[in-house]
Amino acid sequence: MAKRMTDRGRRPTGEEPASRRNGRGWWPVVRWGVVVAIWIGVAFAGLIGWYALTLPDVDEALAPTRRPSVTIVAADGSEIATVGDNFARAVTVSELPEAVPKAITAIEDRRFYDHFGLDVYGLARAAWENVRAGGIVQGGSTITQQAAKTLFLTPERTFKRKVQELMLALWLERKFSKDQILSIYLNRTYYGAGSYGIDAAARKFFNKPAARVSTYEAAMLAGVLKAPSRLNPVANPGLADQRARVVLASMVESGRITAAEAQAAIKSRRDPGARGRRPNGMYFVDWILAQLPGFVTARDQDLVIVTTLDARAQRIAEDQVEASLSVSTPQSGPSQAALVAMAPDGAVRALVGGRDYSLSPFNRATQAYRQPGSAFKPIVYLAGLEAGLTPATRFVDEPLQVAGWEPRNYSGRFQGEMTLRQALAQSVNTIAVRVSEYAGRDRVIATARRIGITSDLESTPSLALGVSEISLLELTGAYAAIANGGFGVWPYGIQRIEDRDGRVLYARSGSGPGRVIAAADAADLTDMLSEAIETGTGKAARMKRPAAGKTGTSQNARDAWFIGFTADLVAGVWMGNDDERPMASVTGGGAPARLWKQFVTAALSGTPERPLHLRSPEPRPVPPMPATALDKPGVDEPGFFERLLRVFSSG
Repeated sequence: MAKRMTDRGRRPTGEEPASRRNGRGWWPVVRWGVVVAIWIGVAFAGLIGWYALTLPDVDEALAPTRRPSVTIVAADGSEIATVGDNFARAVTVSELPEAVPKAITAIEDRRFYDHFGLDVYGLARAAWENVRAGGIVQGGSTITQQAAKTLFLTPERTFKRKVQELMLALWLERKFSKDQILSIYLNRTYYGAGSYGIDAAARKFFNKPAARVSTYEAAMLAGVLKAPSRLNPVANPGLADQRARVVLASMVESGRITAAEAQAAIKSRRDPGARGRRPNGMYFVDWILAQLPGFVTARDQDLVIVTTLDARAQRIAEDQVEASLSVSTPQSGPSQAALVAMAPDGAVRALVGGRDYSLSPFNRATQAYRQPGSAFKPIVYLAGLEAGLTPATRFVDEPLQVAGWEPRNYSGRFQGEMTLRQALAQSVNTIAVRVSEYAGRDRVIATARRIGITSDLESTPSLALGVSEISLLELTGAYAAIANGGFGVWPYGIQRIEDRDGRVLYARSGSGPGRVIAAADAADLTDMLSEAIETGTGKAARMKRPAAGKTGTSQNARDAWFIGFTADLVAGVWMGNDDERPMASVTGGGAPARLWKQFVTAALSGTPERPLHLRSPEPRPVPPMPATALDKPGVDEPGFFERLLRVFSSG
């Protein structure tokens, strides 16, 4: 019995207790788990070490870097745009009103003065809100982290960048005080509209230093930081105001100000609309900047360009272009328009290169070359006047063939005999061709060159009908030479260029190429163009003050023009489609003429009326209709008796 018990209680050789067997079963897992953890720790430490070694140079990052800024201002000194980086002096938190740090920390980092560079509670809250929303709706970055990113890192969203951001934030917290970190953040952050730093932004948005901003303005500056390009008051005053109210509410919620103080701040604000809507003017800005290298070399100095732009006229032009296009039918009407207005000496007062610069920065006033149609005819008639014709010279509107080509009138009818004055007013094609052939195409081209047309012009019979492509700016400049009594102009927009200290680096001098049209011819042509508005194709542009102008419609109504002038303003309008799609029932005498009238009337509102250059200094005798106009090579020659009858009937 004892032996059986002993045998029963004894374990076979090599057999271990179950507890030990279970322990030894888990041991390899634990052991390898520890090994893996150690290696993960080593790898993580190595990764952190590598990220630390690849951190940017701190001293270099803290050194100020910037691109030179170019500020473009209108003739009245109001700012149109700033290109480049606009910086002002660095400020400290102690120099700013208490509302500034309160607003910034309320909306950006409420526990800024309590955390060590990383806001654990804020991260947890942001994570919870993102989970609830099913996407990223909140971030947990502190002001210290944002300062580190702004100073040292790129905006890329990578794990490496986030780790380096945290490391640099901890370094900033150890190196600087909270107020110093906040000062760094305020001075290096972008606020939109080309402004870096809170002082530059305050001067840009409110025309005052940051040390003098109100509580409402402090809230607006803090609100801008969420989306500087979209929420700044220059780009969008309405959205900037809404965002400022959100910041004020956050200041109340966090106990930084009372509800009564927030209401008082809102009541004391300056209505964004009261500051006046600034003109966009970016088409004009691009045109000016393209010319800048020809005047000065900017290198690393800030520049201020004083231009000829009339801020009020520019606003009117932008509004009128949009209003005119908004009533057109997208399928059959124009989708784009351009407008140029200048003083008779060529100083550009307004320039609109398209409907919306943000959607299409292509400048249709300066870069587009389109067929001007009958808007080119005044140059043809000028060549005729210089060849001996007068406004009273009579030609016959009848079928005509030149080198196998037969011009047709827009109306499809022929009106018989008429004066050149009537022919230009009614935009008769056959007579324009007869005048061109009489004067000679080479003379027409030479006349165009002399008064400012630089585009290529083809010496074909259809030259008289404006088939060669021209820019709106150069054709408007050619009309300016007629408007001012015969003096050529070079359209210009730069009055002077200064550095930031007010030193003049360039100042415009001179007055253009001098006289390019005889005074008598300029006066006669002005008289003919005034008739075009009074009784001709430009009647839609007729206004209370003396004016002259000409319509133009290209083949198949792909382009519609009206260019005209008063004694004080020369303006040109083009309408059409970028893809050259034909327009239905749109001519230069329609929408372009109405747009021209609306713009000129508003732009000159409040200015006295002045007469045009109409009277010729030396009246000239009226010659008979020249038979040679029909004897040019390539023109069908009438019979002898028909020619004789015309000569007698003309005088």
